[in-house]
Amino acid sequence: MNFKMVFRVTGLLLLVEGAALLVSLLVSLVTGGSDTQAFVWSVLACGIPGGLLILLTQKAPRNFTRREGFMIVSLVWLVFSLFGALPYILSGTIPGFADAFFETMSGFTTTGASVVDNLESFPRGILFWRAVTHWLGGMGIIVLFLTMMPAFGIGGLQLYDAEAPGLTVEKISPRIHQTARIVWGVYVILTLLETLLLMLGGMSLFDSVCHAFATMATGGFSTKQASIAFWPSPYIQYVLTLFMFLAGTNFTLLFFAGKGKLSRLFRDEEFRYYFLFVFGFTVLIFSGLLITTQLPAEQAFRDSLFTVVSVITTTGFVTADYLMWSPVLYMLIFILFFFGGSTGSTGGGIKIMRIVLLLKNSYYELRRIIHPSGVIPVRFNKHAIEPRTISNVLAFFMFYLMVFFISTVFLMIFVGDMDTSMGAVASCLGNIGPGLGSVGPVFTYSAVPDVGKIFLSLLMMLGRLELFTVLVLFTPSFWTEQ
Repeated sequence: MNFKMVFRVTGLLLLVEGAALLVSLLVSLVTGGSDTQAFVWSVLACGIPGGLLILLTQKAPRNFTRREGFMIVSLVWLVFSLFGALPYILSGTIPGFADAFFETMSGFTTTGASVVDNLESFPRGILFWRAVTHWLGGMGIIVLFLTMMPAFGIGGLQLYDAEAPGLTVEKISPRIHQTARIVWGVYVILTLLETLLLMLGGMSLFDSVCHAFATMATGGFSTKQASIAFWPSPYIQYVLTLFMFLAGTNFTLLFFAGKGKLSRLFRDEEFRYYFLFVFGFTVLIFSGLLITTQLPAEQAFRDSLFTVVSVITTTGFVTADYLMWSPVLYMLIFILFFFGGSTGSTGGGIKIMRIVLLLKNSYYELRRIIHPSGVIPVRFNKHAIEPRTISNVLAFFMFYLMVFFISTVFLMIFVGDMDTSMGAVASCLGNIGPGLGSVGPVFTYSAVPDVGKIFLSLLMMLGRLELFTVLVLFTPSFWTEQ
């Protein structure tokens, strides 16, 4: 293991986090907040050790393998969350370590689960920092770093694969840093466009920026305790729905669509299934609301569409308390906890492509039973999928279910409520935010014991890095094989 290179990249990324904290410091200064000193100390806390790590590793060997990639990605997400918790602790807005760490990990992993019950009392610098953690984590801390790769002379393919393992994401350019720059460019443009549209709907500049950050990252942190329900405007809610949907779409496809190649978007099988799932679940829930509630048709449709898109993209914004709907409807919502956005998007969860491959493989297995001598490969986008990829998807699904069930049982020891435990684990592992029971859409995670919060924080990281990157560190072969 090339530990010097691991520490060097960690140091470089600490400087990136320090720069993000510096921007939040400027917001605090402009708004005259009480959190200015907390940001000053946080910037120094990131900058000094980051600079020292870089100085001490100038002669680090340049050999870089997948092992270093897995180690760096896992370490950086943990370190970012530890240092990112400092503004909350030092400002006194979230004084407890477990709460501050939970809030920060929830931000960077774009989970959107919160322990805060009094958001309106927070200074704007802190609220902006919450939004920034979403925006940095949404496209990926490592992907951001890869946009600067040539300046540091570090190979980036291993880092790129480690942060989004399992499924191959189409690269726009043969050079990984160029792909990262293009994807981040699409991300920035959509964020600016959403900010403008939200301002046209009556949101303030500050609220528009924070919600654009949260939407494009599929995060879910709001500046208001009531989340999006604070703004009953249909215009604002439809704008947010549109951009949540876009954020859950493969950004490579969005890039080509922006260049006028819309046919690539609609030819993509994953996108078609993504659209179909959103449409189908919206129709089912909309029909159920019309039958079981007295809501006007337009509001019932808007609440259905907003909730479905918010959950399937793992954003977690809330306009309605789905736990107050009929049990059948909120169970449909719970099923969506296990879907997720498209590959190459900022959405979390299992991902649409994996869901489709699982369904197709199950169907083709029935055909193989009928025709045991036939060769019936699983096809996706008109290409035969390699058995190794199918094996990877099946392994991921089994690991995901194992982690979900074991974690639910473990959390029940501290929470004592199955609905809450299942909802919290599914939500944090899928990076969604709101869950079931006492962590439902109108509640926070403040009542969860500290041990439970730390455990759920680690689940958020495990889910964000799609299991394999973290779990591989606990295998003996990772440390012993050369």
